[in-house]
Amino acid sequence: MILLPLAWALLTASLWKSGSSQTLLEDPVTERYPAIHNNETIDCDCVQSYCDFVYWFYSNPNTGKVQYIGKCNNADRDVYGHDVEKGRFKIHKRGSMSFVLRIIDVTEADAGIYSCILKDKNQDELWKPGVLLRPGVAPPTPPPKIKPKPAICRCPAKNPPASDGCGSMILWPLVGLVSSLALALICTLYYFSRLPKKCRHNFVKKRQMT
Repeated sequence: MILLPLAWALLTASLWKSGSSQTLLEDPVTERYPAIHNNETIDCDCVQSYCDFVYWFYSNPNTGKVQYIGKCNNADRDVYGHDVEKGRFKIHKRGSMSFVLRIIDVTEADAGIYSCILKDKNQDELWKPGVLLRPGVAPPTPPPKIKPKPAICRCPAKNPPASDGCGSMILWPLVGLVSSLALALICTLYYFSRLPKKCRHNFVKKRQMT
């Protein structure tokens, strides 16, 4: 089991320097799982507008070993510590506010924490816990994402449900019946309207005969 808090305590105790006016910590240690023989790049960003130096360190949480890798100034001039493979570890400046440690051909022996310390012109220090490399180790499987259930919107029906057809079966016979009654009424009225004329005609005809 890797004891990250203990490793970081050993690292900070080993790197303490007198005379620094400020010491800050940023962000917890993050883990990376590079493949064997791949290259790995670790950034150290300066949160201030200007940083003079960056110092890189390596610590082995299992053995408690702390190693000084090297430093780089704002002019991109680097200096490496003793027993550091300069062909595999490269320190350089990138842009105006970032420094980089590049590890070439990563092996299992490179497992550990790589951290940096930034120092500005006022000798204020920003200590960063850094990155834990675990070469050749499979990264943990993230938990499955649970898809939210879609919301069900029940909209009211725009058109009322259709009838079963009984209304039309009753309506049309009623229309036919009303039409027949109206026609019969019209014929009856027409008949009685002509009836008085027939009666007068017959009365006049009988008087002429007498």
